[in-house]
Amino acid sequence: MEKFKSFLKKKDIEISLKRYGIEALGAMAQGLFCSLLIGTIINTIGTQFGITFLTTPVATVGGVEYTVGGIASAMSGPAMAVAIGYALKCPPLVLFSMISVGFAANALGGAGGPLAVLFVAILSAEIGKMVSKETKVDILVTPLVTIGTGIFFSWLIAPALGKAAMWLGNLIMWATELQPFLMGILVSVLVGMALTLPISSAAICAALGLTGLAGGAAVAGCSAQMIGFAIISFKENKWGGLVSQGIGTSMLQMGNIVKNPRVWIAPTLASAVTGPLATCLFKLKMNGAPVSSGMGTCGFVGQIGVYTGWVKDVSEGTKTAITAFDWIGLVLISFVLPALLSLLFHAIVKKLGWVKEGDLKLKA
Repeated sequence: MEKFKSFLKKKDIEISLKRYGIEALGAMAQGLFCSLLIGTIINTIGTQFGITFLTTPVATVGGVEYTVGGIASAMSGPAMAVAIGYALKCPPLVLFSMISVGFAANALGGAGGPLAVLFVAILSAEIGKMVSKETKVDILVTPLVTIGTGIFFSWLIAPALGKAAMWLGNLIMWATELQPFLMGILVSVLVGMALTLPISSAAICAALGLTGLAGGAAVAGCSAQMIGFAIISFKENKWGGLVSQGIGTSMLQMGNIVKNPRVWIAPTLASAVTGPLATCLFKLKMNGAPVSSGMGTCGFVGQIGVYTGWVKDVSEGTKTAITAFDWIGLVLISFVLPALLSLLFHAIVKKLGWVKEGDLKLKA
């Protein structure tokens, strides 16, 4: 047993929640940003501004025509797998082999492909690392083992994982349509907290295919955390903190949350209010890329995702037009209400003596 542990250490294989549930999951979300999300944005820019180069197919593969954005989106499987491999510190031959693994897992996982890619990529990457540089014909053995195991696991578990992810995602979305008030609170609070925790809310939303009203509630929750922390900590962190948290990530506050969990009360309560407002009053829906649901105001990706969803709905005829009420709802839910509500709740917790000056100060 000790010999095996020593071998795993030598191969930098760390079987832990941190490595797989935080680092790999977070990297997967980045892979999605650099493929599916960027592709969606490119397509939207091309459509909205009438840029012919971006709306005209530039390649035809297997009878399917692809625009520039379409090509980027089609590479989501390989992009996720390579990102996961990078997070797992794969040697070059294993990392490059992850391209084929990601394509297979995403394709066989169907609509729930991201979750399938996460599991299959981790398994094939770690097995690939085990055999890497163990033979004199490493250039043949390592890619064969990595790709072979990746495609085998894709065939074996990707369809089931994909179906499970979509079943759970559809259940959440169905429940949100049925009970928009209660589910608005639940989804907003939980996804918002996931964004602040050192896990990837974006990857979770992508894996579950979270769109529609549930996606809108997720945007509300994530925005409440980011804008909330940015505003209530402005006195301690000034403009740098406002930008780094407001359009960066509220995860920067994790150190302070560990020291005093009560600093988390104000943004979380704000998300519990904005979530049902998003689902019940403004009917805010995320019909863009599911990964955008878990992004909040990070680079304004959540808001861009909502907008791309509007554009898609209008083009498909399910929405007549983008109205002033749509814009008012998006701005209020994403920016105005999180700021005002968080300030109100923060003033109360400070008055109760639960939070004091300096508790939200970010480390330099």
